[in-house]
Amino acid sequence: MTIVRFLIPLAICIGLDIYAYQAVRVIANRWRTLGWARRAYWWVHALFYLSLVVTPLAAMAGHRLPPRGYFYLITVFVLLYVPKLAAAAVLLLEDASRMVRWIWQRLARWLRPAPSPVTASQPAAGINRKEFLSLTAVALAGIPLAGIVHGVVRERYAFTVRRERVTLPGLPPAFDGFRILQLSDIHVGSFDDLAAVRDGITLANAQGADLIVFTGDLVNDVVDEVGAYGEVFAALRAPLGVLSVLGNHDYGDYHAWPSDREHAAHFQRMLDCHEALGWRLLRNEHAVFARGDDRLAVIGVENWSNRHGFHKRGDLERATRGLPVGAARILLTHDPSHWDSEVRPNFGGIGLTLSGHTHGFQFGVEVPGFRWSPVQYVYRQWAGLYREGGQYLYVNRGFGHIAFMGRVGIRPEITVFELAREAPDHRDPGPDLA
Repeated sequence: MTIVRFLIPLAICIGLDIYAYQAVRVIANRWRTLGWARRAYWWVHALFYLSLVVTPLAAMAGHRLPPRGYFYLITVFVLLYVPKLAAAAVLLLEDASRMVRWIWQRLARWLRPAPSPVTASQPAAGINRKEFLSLTAVALAGIPLAGIVHGVVRERYAFTVRRERVTLPGLPPAFDGFRILQLSDIHVGSFDDLAAVRDGITLANAQGADLIVFTGDLVNDVVDEVGAYGEVFAALRAPLGVLSVLGNHDYGDYHAWPSDREHAAHFQRMLDCHEALGWRLLRNEHAVFARGDDRLAVIGVENWSNRHGFHKRGDLERATRGLPVGAARILLTHDPSHWDSEVRPNFGGIGLTLSGHTHGFQFGVEVPGFRWSPVQYVYRQWAGLYREGGQYLYVNRGFGHIAFMGRVGIRPEITVFELAREAPDHRDPGPDLA
């Protein structure tokens, strides 16, 4: 069954490669100087097929690639096959058109068995229809290819500050204008540019927030990934410190541990890591901040999801126990599906929930008046600010990346919230690129 799950996607990829190759072949035949393109096309794909075969065989022999090796394979897959979908769409339209014409001609011959003689025509000068469509297919494939390359080379470290002014019902006067900075989904094991990450943290510190919060997924698999980046994240500074919660990747569940004991020991090291960074980890508990007689409570729960395959470790009942009467309430929970499933139905006093987890799929389109990403078909709330009645949810697009080593249209995010007592102008100010 495992072999079948491997061979079917491979057969689909090869079929798509052969289909898209038709455009390359037509163009190479038209312009003889591009004959090398046919050979290059198959050499590149042969190397990719070889890597797909060798990688699982090596893993079965005990020689697994490091996680970043798999990320590079995924990135190459995206580079090779997403552009082909654009090319295949053009070629498919042409093939469908040709089939309709063929069926029509067959019907016409059946209805008129004695057609009038047809005079042979000379080939038209210049480019023909097939060559034009092949050029169109290749040109359209170049658009997503250029976007993906830019996303890998530039956008994955293009940290963007987004600002939101949020009205909290019952916000005490002393916390009017209180500023919270949110980071989420660092996935430190995917980074390969220490200086770029340091610049991102410098940008975060420059926002002058009163409090910094981190909403989970510090690592991909194991705490050892933090390494040299530890001093970078330990440099996060705010007058009221840094609060954090755990995400699904922070439990070590995606690593093959020799024993439950080693798994538990690793989890303890993760807890120690948060402490070493100077972050206060909230595990189904809350922190209360006071200004005079006014109170603001920040509640933090462990990972909780309504999606299949994810644990429900969060305990909001326990986390909210003993909260001061009249305190404004903000919740840190990694997975945004928690909001619709438990927070809104059962905890109406929580005015603002901060989450992450989706990364905005690291791929999508966000322009004024229009937003789209494949992740929206999985998560109802996938990026930005949402409101239901008097409650808000914000889904952070993530500071890091995982699997695909890039971001296309969905930039890594640093979010600054200003809490307000009166209704703000709800127009989306968009990202601050300065």
